[in-house]
Amino acid sequence: MNTNSNSYTIIYSTIIVVVVAAVLAFVASVLKPMQNANIKAETISQMLTAAQFYTKDECSAMGNDKILAAYSENIKEAYLIDAEGKKVRDLDTEKNNIELQDGLKAQDKNIKSGNPELPVYVFEKDGKKVSVIPVYGAGLWGPIWGYVAFDEDLKTIVGAYFDHDSETPGLGAKIKDDPAFRARFIGKQIDVNADPVFEIVKNADASKANAVDAITGATMTSKGLSKALATWFKAYVPFLSTGIAADSCCGEDPCTCCGTEACDTTAAKACCDTTTVK
Repeated sequence: MNTNSNSYTIIYSTIIVVVVAAVLAFVASVLKPMQNANIKAETISQMLTAAQFYTKDECSAMGNDKILAAYSENIKEAYLIDAEGKKVRDLDTEKNNIELQDGLKAQDKNIKSGNPELPVYVFEKDGKKVSVIPVYGAGLWGPIWGYVAFDEDLKTIVGAYFDHDSETPGLGAKIKDDPAFRARFIGKQIDVNADPVFEIVKNADASKANAVDAITGATMTSKGLSKALATWFKAYVPFLSTGIAADSCCGEDPCTCCGTEACDTTAAKACCDTTTVK
């Protein structure tokens, strides 16, 4: 064959492309399980950080296997809910078969279309239930997301963790890198009757329970995260309202009055962790 001919060049190039593509496909298939395992461990570490089990640095030092074990040991239940706050199905919490609700970007679209399946992760910490839910939105340069943990009343925030794709270092990236920013959320409360339910604003009034102060010099990232929180919290209002309503009906310890006429409500039933009033 004439190595200087056009046909030789085309055939040779085709063979090279096919071989390289085959090698890349093989490498990708081999690495895929490892990539999935890393993504799952990273997602769980963010939830555990939000729920105040560990710091993010502690999670990073644990390794994937210990992170999965910590999740399985501390999770009480995990499930999906619909737009009305009703349970759709349970998620597996066994260490070797942990099931998470992936694709927050897709769920963000589903929220806006009114047909979401939203995850709820309920942990047990110090004898109390801590419910963790995700948030997702758009920052200045790309997507931002995170997890927010709620106390048993489902209105008081006990912790939060946020992440991003490409926010500006030293400014918008502080949603992830600055523990002091995340600490602003602890003790704050959502207001299901307000619009927005929760917000991040410049020079937030410290006495306002459902707001935290924005990051100085990161206006667009702060606005993006505020919108994400407002959108996702609003989607979860039917679920979050059950804890608030039960607490209002029954007082500080709703489950002490389960079965009484005054608290024979759906909210009280949810508080008592059963489908029927005890």
